[in-house]
Amino acid sequence: MSGKVLMKGNEAVAEAAIRAGCRLYFAYPITPQNELVEYMSRMMPKVKGTFIQAESEVAAANMVYGAASCGKRVLTSSSSPGISLKMEAISYMAGAELPAVVINVQRGGPGLGDIQPSQGDYFQATKGGGHGDYQTIVLAPSTVQEFADMASDAFDLADKYRSPIMILADGMLAQMMEPVEFKPHKTDAELEELGKQHYEWCIHTNVDGPERHHNEINSLEIDPKMLEKHVLKLGQKYELIKAKETKHEEYNINPDNEMVCVAFGTAARIVKSAIEGFNKAGRNIGLIRPITVWPFPTDAIQKAIGSKVKNVNVFELNLGQMLEDVKLAVSGKVPVHFMGKVGGVVFSPAEIAEDIKKYL
Repeated sequence: MSGKVLMKGNEAVAEAAIRAGCRLYFAYPITPQNELVEYMSRMMPKVKGTFIQAESEVAAANMVYGAASCGKRVLTSSSSPGISLKMEAISYMAGAELPAVVINVQRGGPGLGDIQPSQGDYFQATKGGGHGDYQTIVLAPSTVQEFADMASDAFDLADKYRSPIMILADGMLAQMMEPVEFKPHKTDAELEELGKQHYEWCIHTNVDGPERHHNEINSLEIDPKMLEKHVLKLGQKYELIKAKETKHEEYNINPDNEMVCVAFGTAARIVKSAIEGFNKAGRNIGLIRPITVWPFPTDAIQKAIGSKVKNVNVFELNLGQMLEDVKLAVSGKVPVHFMGKVGGVVFSPAEIAEDIKKYL
């Protein structure tokens, strides 16, 4: 597979994960991410990988914990209620400092909801989701190409920080088809080299030798002082991630902006279409799109609010979850307005434009 190919989002991210060195994938089917499961079931045996359809989301996530303990590139995916079931294991992986990638193809909720696109899992993804003081880097793609690219990025970040990484997509992105250009397959030598970087901490077979160590993977610390030391160390890692890994896209951000919009994921594409029309008509509206929704690009939003910005408008497919982070970033300097759609309903560029007109 070379050059650009037309692929559905679910299949593109699966192919990209395989090319990035993922050889272990554990999941349980749930719409609208089932094409990802199907693709992995078909392709993993061809690259001498392992695919297991677990008996539940809970089981799949704990299989990831075990495989990550061995220093392997491992992936799981699900959709909103399935991710809820994986949260205990994700907290355990964060506590044990295990690298893994989790993909959430969001659907309408709460509860079983429906299978239509939503962004209702922002709180769950960015505020921890599970128990205890931990964070995961959360990547929010807006195109199929970016969705695929983030598979490789996520594995690299997981290895770099020894932490679970989440890709927060949605049903619209997962089901749409767009041209994608993939990075080359990692070679066997490259995969072997990737494994070596984990030798000092991961579990090995019971063999003595210069590169074999008997390590224990555990998220339990009975001694409060030891646990305090460990959690503080995790906190230092998260501060480093904030400093080094925060990413965003700017569209038409300049000192003469009269309004700045903020949106993430596929919603940002719709917002961009709407504000393009205003800019062509002589208005000056910018867009900040968080690429990492955690860590959140607070500094970028603060910087974008120049002397001429009168309003900040936030657009999400939820009741206003990222809105809270935007308000914290704006710090009361200008009014912050919100428009959201829920239940799997997606706003149109025309609806966005009508909302923007209220504040111009």
